[in-house]
Amino acid sequence: MHQQTKWSQFGTLISVFFFWGFVAASNDILIPVFKEKLQLEQWQSQMISFAFYFAYTIGAILYLIISKTIGGDILNKIGYKNGIALGLIISTIGALLFYPAAETASFTLLIAGLFIIGLGYSLQQTAANPLAVIMGDPRTGSQRLSLAGGVNNFGTTIGPVLVSIAIFGSVTSDTAKIADIGAVKTPYLILGGLFLVVALIFKFSSIPNKIVSEDDTKIVSTPTDIADPVVAKVRKSSLSYGQLALGMVAIFIYVGVEVSTASNLPEFMKQHVKTDGGAPFPTESIAPFISLYWASLMMGRWTSSVGAFNISNSLKSVLRFLMPYLAFGVFLLINKLANHDITPFYIYSLIIIALIIGDFLSKGNPASQLFIFSAFAIIALLIGIFSTGLTSVYAFTSVGLFCSTLWPCIYTLAIAGLGKHTGEGSNYLIMMIMGGGVISLLQGYLADDSLLGIQFSYFVGVACFAYLAFYAIRAKAILKSQGIDYDVKVSGGH
Repeated sequence: MHQQTKWSQFGTLISVFFFWGFVAASNDILIPVFKEKLQLEQWQSQMISFAFYFAYTIGAILYLIISKTIGGDILNKIGYKNGIALGLIISTIGALLFYPAAETASFTLLIAGLFIIGLGYSLQQTAANPLAVIMGDPRTGSQRLSLAGGVNNFGTTIGPVLVSIAIFGSVTSDTAKIADIGAVKTPYLILGGLFLVVALIFKFSSIPNKIVSEDDTKIVSTPTDIADPVVAKVRKSSLSYGQLALGMVAIFIYVGVEVSTASNLPEFMKQHVKTDGGAPFPTESIAPFISLYWASLMMGRWTSSVGAFNISNSLKSVLRFLMPYLAFGVFLLINKLANHDITPFYIYSLIIIALIIGDFLSKGNPASQLFIFSAFAIIALLIGIFSTGLTSVYAFTSVGLFCSTLWPCIYTLAIAGLGKHTGEGSNYLIMMIMGGGVISLLQGYLADDSLLGIQFSYFVGVACFAYLAFYAIRAKAILKSQGIDYDVKVSGGH
């Protein structure tokens, strides 16, 4: 008998996935505002992303050091739900720093606040991902991660809109708004309060505090579904597995290109997109486009989450077509309620068809999906680089569609066959989330007019997806050499 998903526990757990997305996407609104008000260079403005994502690596390193010092895994010592609660408290401290940062317009305090929020997120991610897997049949663990990823992207969709409203007020077509940095403290103070409330909820919830594996030599508590799993020959270190070593680079690059594509978009729009009157595109009108980018990831992940539910295959087929448009409808509704003009976005419904085609062609195989979606993303970036106006913008935002399921594709391939080293390998992958800061900083540096310029800086993304396509081919070959036949349906999000 298959274990049923514990939906009440899972419902509590996925609340933290929402928070991760809310802050990550809101950074893309903070970047142009602080750049404008503090007269920063583009690469300096990207320090917002760098500080937030670099915190993941520092958090993972501290996790390893502390675990070695106390003679055991931190989460095994304090418990998984307690680890999430502690991570939320750490993030609360960072959120509270936004008050003095906003009051004094201090870029340093802003960076410090985001860094501390990221430290808390690092611990939360380390605990929450495996918990999502064990809350039901392990074979549907990846679908539960997909559902959690969809909640994450609900946060990424509304985050930019709410933070933009806080900074600029409600934007209408006939008003021009002035950015108020001081106003940014309000949503982050509320966020800090929510962190504390949810920390208490976790502390007293029925969420498991321990994860018990059946056999250290088996693949357990991982977001994977393996057809006829093969236990690989145990090695001394997880890093001796080629799929993990190359996968760490892939995670670094994937998170990097996902974040940098969005975080550099506001500067691209200001420089290369004009209003009907020929004026530069106003900063206060950029939020819906950032929201669309992250909503694109939501479209893909909602589509993949269909497998988490116990429904007929025919209904699943119908939902895989309807879910991306349902997510698109959520995006339109949120922006309509925020008084944004949504008519320019209707054309995007045609672009979504590319996501459905890619999903159909991949047939759920992680290596195939990674390769196909990487190829589609390269095409989208090239269209954006060599076209103009809103055509370029929609091409760049469509990259979100093709990023949507790459995290679980890479994660699944990277930890396959690691056996008792799975936990260690998973922590190494979380460490590589720092790519979100490094790649953004690199593209921001190359975006200088004396170098590539903002539009041609998107060749950084082309190079990133080229490596991901390579990893799809190489990882499949490595796993075959280890006797692992990996042909599974994938889903999820970081």
